[in-house]
Amino acid sequence: MSVTERHPIETASPRIGVLARLPVFFALDGKRVVVAGGSPAAAWKAELLSAAGAKVEVVTLDVSDEMRSLTTDPPRGPVVLHSRHWEPTDLDGAAIAVGTFDDDGEAAAFAAAARAAGIPVNVIDKPDFCDFSFGSIVNRSPLVIGISTDGAAPVFAQAIRAKLEAMLPQGFALWATAAARWRSSLKSSGLSFAGRRTFWQLFTQQAVTHPTEQPDDADYRRLLDEVRGLGAAADAGSVTLVGAGPGDPELLTLRALRALQTADVILFDDLVSREVLDFARREAKKMLVGKTGHGPACKQSDINEMMVRFAKAGKRVVRLKGGDPLIFGRAAEEIAACEGAGIPIEIVPGITAAQGAASRLGVSLTDRDRAQRVQFVTGHARDGKLPGDIDWAAIADALTTTAVYMPAKTIGQFVAAALAAGLDPATPAVAVISATRPDERRLWTPIADLPQHLNAAEPSGPVLVMTGRVFSGLAGAAARTSENSAA
Repeated sequence: MSVTERHPIETASPRIGVLARLPVFFALDGKRVVVAGGSPAAAWKAELLSAAGAKVEVVTLDVSDEMRSLTTDPPRGPVVLHSRHWEPTDLDGAAIAVGTFDDDGEAAAFAAAARAAGIPVNVIDKPDFCDFSFGSIVNRSPLVIGISTDGAAPVFAQAIRAKLEAMLPQGFALWATAAARWRSSLKSSGLSFAGRRTFWQLFTQQAVTHPTEQPDDADYRRLLDEVRGLGAAADAGSVTLVGAGPGDPELLTLRALRALQTADVILFDDLVSREVLDFARREAKKMLVGKTGHGPACKQSDINEMMVRFAKAGKRVVRLKGGDPLIFGRAAEEIAACEGAGIPIEIVPGITAAQGAASRLGVSLTDRDRAQRVQFVTGHARDGKLPGDIDWAAIADALTTTAVYMPAKTIGQFVAAALAAGLDPATPAVAVISATRPDERRLWTPIADLPQHLNAAEPSGPVLVMTGRVFSGLAGAAARTSENSAA
């Protein structure tokens, strides 16, 4: 059977989704800002501005206790109180204007004066008069995270902030401060660009694993020596085979995520969902080198050559495969190509399609009473036909759960041979199309009837067939669940 040759296709990073607000961080150290109003809400905004190093001028006739206390003990920049009504000239030369007003007319006048002065304005709790908003803040300065729901759900933003507060150790502030302190020294250290990147990767690993430690200059020298000790390896490229899982991006492992976020080049297959690619480093070159069953395909030799060529050019290459690269992912050929070229290679396993599908079905692939082992079988060989070396006696074993990968075109032959080998025609079977993805479909039927139902379904996504006693009694409930999900 002839297969249309496909050439690698570079894929542009997807356009960013619509933003309700543009998240920006103002540099306010030493700059003058104006706050009109002295309420507790205005005091909180003035405190934030002072913490950012701004010189805060508060103009108001009504001063709350919170505002008065702030003027005597600001967190960073001075807070100066002017006991009078605000005037348009107060805004001249300011970097930011913040106001709090009960009356919409006065709020509109303040916003108009700020815009006439060419400065961004925020009117507290009145979004129609705001050029920018204050989000919820997670403070590990200089690591700062801002969270906004564009005013739609402030309580939700606060809940997210609480989650992040619990996840991010306070000690990250110390590490971020050290990074700012070391950056200029690292630039003059003589390390190459790749060496400096390796330094920051080692730095990050140390920060994540030792968040409570306070980094000092001895840590800087140790990390620098570690990079220099790598010699030419610090500038050398590498290849990482990464399992993308069956489709749902939430099934990515943490190690896979780290590989995607540090990659220079990502060579990915058709079976990799585009949602997974959203987690990749945006600047990485992304190239489709996929093989479609019985359709256009890139030559494996071309893929091997690309991996080696990019790695020899000093790039960090991620070979991203659907499922687990070690299960029907041609990993052996790619490992051999890298080892033959002297390219370091790492393997990050992924959740294979059978595991992902079983998890969604709520079925254990093994069972002490009904399945003593699990076997993974490919539905087609190099030539696209049913493999000629399948152990049909093992397929017919009643105490085995069998997962058949990519059998859409050969399922009729597969079932006929399995039945001829003694497989019970009534053995429960399920075909899962696009497992774990939003468009997942399931076909439940005795194995003898599966070919006709699968062919009638005309599947367009990846197909996995699983059969065995572990699926007994589950077809009806699971089918109803599938139908309800699709509806």
